[in-house]
Amino acid sequence: MDLGISDKKALVTGADSGIGWHTAKLLLEEGATVVMSDIDQSALDEAVSRLPGTGWSERVHAFAADITSLTDLDRLHAQVQDAVGDIDILVQSAGVTGAQGLFHEISDEGWTKTIETDLIGPVRLIRRFLPSLRKGGWGRLVLIASEDAVQPYDDELPYCAAKAGILALAKGLSRSYASEGLLVNAVSPAFIHTPMTDAMMQKRAAELDTTVEKAIESFLVEERPYMELGRRGEPDEVANVIAFLCSDLASFVNGSNYRVDSGSVATI
Repeated sequence: MDLGISDKKALVTGADSGIGWHTAKLLLEEGATVVMSDIDQSALDEAVSRLPGTGWSERVHAFAADITSLTDLDRLHAQVQDAVGDIDILVQSAGVTGAQGLFHEISDEGWTKTIETDLIGPVRLIRRFLPSLRKGGWGRLVLIASEDAVQPYDDELPYCAAKAGILALAKGLSRSYASEGLLVNAVSPAFIHTPMTDAMMQKRAAELDTTVEKAIESFLVEERPYMELGRRGEPDEVANVIAFLCSDLASFVNGSNYRVDSGSVATI
């Protein structure tokens, strides 16, 4: 299917693995020029080397940046401008699970670091690249939230609160810039097969003295009973939705939150 983005330029953060990497790969396959960004340059370079196929070298760039750092974002903006000019698409996928535990177990530092990465970082990133997105009369901004934004879990409340903020941010931005052609939406995955959930399940397996596979099975039964497909999602299943929202096919979609969660969120 032609997404109508072969002449577009995209920046994807959190792009060295998981949802970000698969999104960058799909946008490249659709003909876009893509800047991949994450916090570590060597991991980014390795991620680029894992892209299948050939002939993409002129359409893919990789620049490291910490989205919480204003200095890094200034540098990233300059690098993107030099490499591709103004971007048309921004996919904000960078984030961390952050501080975990019950509310009384999490310190101010745990809250602050999680909110800094998962909410303030995206705010700083968007603010830096918003002038580019507003220039061409056509733009797409997709923010990665989570099922946790509307169905919070008591052992990761800082993450839940940050992702709820992402939904509010996306909705607010969608009201500000749609008249200029910039459409803003969010995608909320649940329990996707990524390095983040790999680490969660490895920790769970160690705590339960079992295999990772058994840890995943018990987690689905005990913690995510509404995931009706009974498995982790794959990152490309999320990337497909993100790519749609980045495309001409989503020309009347604005201010929405697309759940890619196998039914995990219990309400409508």
